[in-house]
Amino acid sequence: MTEQEKIRRDKLEELKNLGINPYPADLYPVDSFSTEIKSNFTENKQVIIAGRIMSRRIQGNASFAEIQDSKGRIQVYFNRDEICKGDDKTKYNIVYKKLLDIGDIIGIEGKLFKTQVGEITVYVGDFKLLNKSLRPLPLPKVDSDGNEYDSFTDLEQRYRQRYVDLIVNADVKKTFINRTKILNSIRNFLNERDYLEVETPILQPIPGGATARPFITHHNALDIPLYLRISDELFLKKLIVGGFEAVYEFSRDFRNEGMDRNHNPEFTILELYVAYKDYFWMMELTESLIEKVCLEIHGNTKIKFGENRIDFKAPYERISIIDAIKKYTGFDISNKNEKELRSICKELNIEIDNSMGEGKLIDAIFGNKCEKNFINPTFIIDYPKSMSPLTKEHRSNSSLTERFELIVNGMEIANAYSELNDPIDQLNRFENQLELSKKGDDEAMFIDMDFIKSLEYGMPPTSGIGIGIDRLVMLMTDKTSIQEVLFFPQMKPLKKEPEVSQESKEILEGLIKIGECSLLEFQSKFEISNKKWDKILKELRGKELIKIYKAEDDKLLIKPL
Repeated sequence: MTEQEKIRRDKLEELKNLGINPYPADLYPVDSFSTEIKSNFTENKQVIIAGRIMSRRIQGNASFAEIQDSKGRIQVYFNRDEICKGDDKTKYNIVYKKLLDIGDIIGIEGKLFKTQVGEITVYVGDFKLLNKSLRPLPLPKVDSDGNEYDSFTDLEQRYRQRYVDLIVNADVKKTFINRTKILNSIRNFLNERDYLEVETPILQPIPGGATARPFITHHNALDIPLYLRISDELFLKKLIVGGFEAVYEFSRDFRNEGMDRNHNPEFTILELYVAYKDYFWMMELTESLIEKVCLEIHGNTKIKFGENRIDFKAPYERISIIDAIKKYTGFDISNKNEKELRSICKELNIEIDNSMGEGKLIDAIFGNKCEKNFINPTFIIDYPKSMSPLTKEHRSNSSLTERFELIVNGMEIANAYSELNDPIDQLNRFENQLELSKKGDDEAMFIDMDFIKSLEYGMPPTSGIGIGIDRLVMLMTDKTSIQEVLFFPQMKPLKKEPEVSQESKEILEGLIKIGECSLLEFQSKFEISNKKWDKILKELRGKELIKIYKAEDDKLLIKPL
């Protein structure tokens, strides 16, 4: 516990001794918010607001502070004699001035006015402590030259403590508000067409609908393995078999794979399936949907993403994956077998392994050499059959399928098909995936015989699409990392802090504040016997928390690790 945390706990006890409950349970009747007050200002209007103290300027019997509520920030003005009408000035002199801190949440009753410089302010008539914070906020500081420092910008800390990130970095909150607006925009687009939103199982006996490594768990009562879904595709298609014409789901999917700027093991995807449609129709629907989302978020189809300018105005360019690979590598991969594809990968210096079949080899070539070149929205179409085990054979070329991916800024945003509804062909494709699994491909699809059975009852011609919501939000909010658009992204576990004695902990905290210094000078700051000092140093060195070493002048130095 830091010194500041100890002080705040002492203040907590003082508040309790004054009869003040620092965590009251009763409703606080908020009737106004900062943004509404500013946009509809009325002099002397009575308001009740609540929020977190973000700054204070105490000037004797008066004080200005800034309160942050769920909408924004507003200035408030405290006057001792207004708050404490009688002789007892404890509420202002002790509670407000001495026992409240930056980060505490308070409720305020007061009236509106403008300061001499024209700033809208709440004149506090009364206030109530609603929550005493026990940790100081990592607020930025500004020096006399206007330079900001100590900002809460460390990515590791921001992602692990998103609750703090949301408090101190206003733009972060805006990103997640826009995420919800994007979801609502998509949902409204689909509902206007009378498409039905549904829910399908997350725990599945067979992880179907995609080529990916699943998470596995165990159901104790049934004594069977279950998988967290990698896709909801097969369940949604079963609903099309059952007679629904159009169904969609905002699905939380899970894939036990690597993490990077574009991948998180848990992610959100929109899957949509519409009967009696094909992939050409789905391209047009996708263009309309993405263009609408962009207009509603930005008021324009042209956006900035990093250093690039992207235009989501329909229609989008279309190019086959074979033509794209030929354009950016010079190789024509049409009708190439696995051995020939391996040779091409070798010439292009693309890393591959023995488990990869034709489909994964082609995907590796496209991903490594082509994908990055497509900045504006582009449909990559007509994938080879080996890459698309759930896709209908192309109507004019039996070696291809009716599939497209939407690529924007070098990222796959959507994947769509004319869905395979021939049960015999589908079973053959599943069996081909089984052969890949035997070769060591742990992302190959399982055979789902219940899905085959559903197709045998008959599924109408159908087109389906999956749109990566997290990546779409990245594009619409100009964020280059998926972690920026997830409230709580998956993180590597923190290393457990080594347990040390209280005395050793206090010595270490003192060293961290000072940094590298002379061992003798540092020791002189503590009234500790040489025997105990040696014991403490031995413990801290054994836990690899400090380093003691000689400088060039043979002076012993110490520093925290």
